[in-house]
Amino acid sequence: MELAVGQFTRRGPIGALGQICPLFKGAGLSSVVISFLMSTYHNVIIAYAIYYFFTAFKTEPPWSDCNHSWNTPACWHPDGNDNRTRPNTSRTPSEEFFDKKVLQISAGIEEPGILRWEIVACLITAWVMVYFSIWKSIKSSAQVRYLTATLPFLLIFGFLLRSLTLPGADKGLQYFFRPQWELLGNAKVWVNAAAQIFNSYGIAFGSMISFASYNRFHNNIFIDTVAVSLINALSSLLVGIFAFAVIGNIALEQNTTVKAVLSDGPGLVFVVYPQALAKMPAPQLWAVSFFFMLVCLSLNSQFAVVEVVVTSIQDGFPNWVKSNLLCHETLVFIICVVSFICGLPNVTQGGIFFFQLIDHYAASISIMFLAFFEVIAISWFYGVRRLCSNVAEMTGRMPSMYFQFCWLIAAPLLIMAVWVFSLIDYQRPTYGNGAYQYPWWAEAIGWGIASMSLICIPAFAIYVFFKSEGITFTEKLGNAIRPHFEACKMCRQEYCTEPLHNLDENLVKEPLQEMNNLIQPNVPVTIISTKGQI
Repeated sequence: MELAVGQFTRRGPIGALGQICPLFKGAGLSSVVISFLMSTYHNVIIAYAIYYFFTAFKTEPPWSDCNHSWNTPACWHPDGNDNRTRPNTSRTPSEEFFDKKVLQISAGIEEPGILRWEIVACLITAWVMVYFSIWKSIKSSAQVRYLTATLPFLLIFGFLLRSLTLPGADKGLQYFFRPQWELLGNAKVWVNAAAQIFNSYGIAFGSMISFASYNRFHNNIFIDTVAVSLINALSSLLVGIFAFAVIGNIALEQNTTVKAVLSDGPGLVFVVYPQALAKMPAPQLWAVSFFFMLVCLSLNSQFAVVEVVVTSIQDGFPNWVKSNLLCHETLVFIICVVSFICGLPNVTQGGIFFFQLIDHYAASISIMFLAFFEVIAISWFYGVRRLCSNVAEMTGRMPSMYFQFCWLIAAPLLIMAVWVFSLIDYQRPTYGNGAYQYPWWAEAIGWGIASMSLICIPAFAIYVFFKSEGITFTEKLGNAIRPHFEACKMCRQEYCTEPLHNLDENLVKEPLQEMNNLIQPNVPVTIISTKGQI
């Protein structure tokens, strides 16, 4: 659905939703706000990975033993012949390295402490990498993605093969593949699963719409949809097998259960994996490869959320960007700097608590609410019939009844159900598997963060309604939900090579006559591109 909307309208999320249903233009802005919030804290993961990457070049990985200045008497390092169960109050070397050395973690969000300057330097490095990867528009990021998207796959296969040979790998794989049917009645499981799917595919974050807006008008989005779905599912399966094979090895080593090894937040990546890598032959090589892979995979996600913000600003304020910022590179630079500054609270000594808080509210609760209104705007107000006609115009093929059923009925009902369950089964955010409970004021900040994106939908709906032409309520509402496309009278090409603001407005812009014209197969419609051809 998002690919079709982006490719047909040639706009980012704000412009696309504003064209097909102006009343829900705020849903597009909401996705941009969420993407911006994600860009501020997601790059912290890359900063951690960069720190570990360079640390891994040392002769002995510092997370492999308890012989360092930051280790405490609670540090416990079993050798290969130790069959004792891990003491309840003990901490592994990798745990202490992450908490005491990398984070220098404080007691809680109440004690933010000082900036961790080593991590700040890594965060700057991460933003420099992001900037020079996308500064020349989508072309530059596409070239970088050939490396960051393909090389990690080779490394994943290498790690997968090695992890399957570890002692105890079968224990982890049994936990991974054995279904626990009783959990299907747990609402939290469905909420977490839905949040993972949305984050994994980038649904409702605006990235799908933004990237599709750069496609050729007649690009086959059916192939794109199937390819993205299959590749993402395969990637998740391979990473899951690798992860639980490693976790099973650690559980065997510590003489404990797989569930006891699992950790929330970034602990799985920066605590559990380093512990397993330290036990492998040539641990430096495995660690360097692993964290290089993590940097590449994280950069792909970061490119997506930053590109959403860039594309939306260019679509919304083309003349201002051209006259004040002069070039695309300046806009990208400003966005990267602002995101870096907003992300600094995440790299203080108490930053990991703020990181967990914003991730809980911005990437889980808000996204379901946004996705519901996005589906309603496209499937119900714009109409599945029109959307199918648009897809047929672009691809020469009508979507099947399966797609139409999903768009019109299944998607809105399932999303609403998951969102309602998330509110009914709401639990206060925690850190460290429940060891730390956030204070009430931190929870209030979390809801404030969620409201930053949620408020955009009703606020813009009210604004568009009162700005719409008409005297009566019905007239205003009718104009507020009427699609507003602009047809190109200059080029009549399938893909315009000039942005809208570079063309002569007297020759170019003319609103389409009626909404129902969009569903007439014999009426040609050419959409103005707002971007350069790729």
